[in-house]
Amino acid sequence: MSKSLKRVAAALDAAGIAAEIREMPAETRTAQQAAEAAGCALDQILKSIIFRGEESGTAILFMTAGGNQVDAAKASALAGEPLGKADAVLIREQTGFAIGGVAPVGLTRPIRAFLDPRLLDFAQIWAAAGTPRHIFAADPAQLHQISGAQLADFVI
Repeated sequence: MSKSLKRVAAALDAAGIAAEIREMPAETRTAQQAAEAAGCALDQILKSIIFRGEESGTAILFMTAGGNQVDAAKASALAGEPLGKADAVLIREQTGFAIGGVAPVGLTRPIRAFLDPRLLDFAQIWAAAGTPRHIFAADPAQLHQISGAQLADFVI
């Protein structure tokens, strides 16, 4: 088991969330791939979109429903600074995860995070579990609580 996967499993366990982590036969790097693998609606996939704060240089996480797109102006207003593209090095350094496997829990250090309210419309959502081939299902309200994310409108 990878270090990233172990961190996610430990974070879920510590929060009292009994989530089954599934290894998929193919990659689940995109929301569409994850929805097909999980057999769920596209919006039941929690997408982790990371931007780089242009003033702070820090990673900022926007967790949105799989079919939604982040509105750059709304996201920048929430972050309180202009946002730019986060590269793979920044994402790995500040979350501990590789692109395509960024989980909402088990990050190596705290980062500012925002959650799309659309995710709360479901009894169960699916999220990356630290690798491009692992996902887990959970109650979105529980994930919201343990992620420490601010509920906000930042989608188009």
